[in-house]
Amino acid sequence: MIDIKNLQKRFGDHQVLHGVDLHVDKGEVVCLIGPSGSGKSTVLRCINGLESYEGGEIRAFGERVDRDGRDIHRLRSRMGMVFQRFNLFPHRTVLENVMEGPVYVRGEPKDAARERALALLDKVGLAAKATAHPAQLSGGQQQRVAIARALAMQPEAMLFDEPTSALDPELVGDVLEVMRNLAREGMTMIVVTHEMGFAREVADRVCFLHGGKIEEEGPAAQVLGAPRQARTQDFLRRVLQKPVAAGDAA
Repeated sequence: MIDIKNLQKRFGDHQVLHGVDLHVDKGEVVCLIGPSGSGKSTVLRCINGLESYEGGEIRAFGERVDRDGRDIHRLRSRMGMVFQRFNLFPHRTVLENVMEGPVYVRGEPKDAARERALALLDKVGLAAKATAHPAQLSGGQQQRVAIARALAMQPEAMLFDEPTSALDPELVGDVLEVMRNLAREGMTMIVVTHEMGFAREVADRVCFLHGGKIEEEGPAAQVLGAPRQARTQDFLRRVLQKPVAAGDAA
């Protein structure tokens, strides 16, 4: 579904990605982990066409992703994206936020968009907040609205850019549970996260990025439980604040 080959990206004189290769099949959940500045979020933004790239290639659904290409808006509509910050329209109700894309981007009838929006709000546990405004919600509730808004476009894949990093610890669980349910339903997902427990439980594969490269990749149990690379071991030791078993090659 998503195929990345030798992806290279620079901002001015600073090269952020140094040849990233990543393949994601339909229904897979892939988690990207690594220290800040390793290029995780940049990979997602390139996949969604929010950033251009200088080298390599990204193909989504068999088509080349090109930020300046004429098909980029159509490709974006097939990939929902959820950011660290919720980016909800403050002057619109929760229901209106979820309806916005289908009505104004896809031209769907308002009645049909409203019916699906209500069903999605129920799915994320916020049906009772349909008439509320974002300022009346907690951060965790706003992020769940953002997920419902992305799902309203009926995407074939979902990209999550550290969706819980801006939340207080007690609000993280509800957002992760919504994501777990999406994974159980077979949604293709690429998730940038520092939630190692979530990655271990849900991910089919985990990729550890360091310095703009994928240093280690494999099943979640192997990468998180017995990492082979010293940099992966050190990162997990710092994140988990406890000893991490070394893999056979370490």
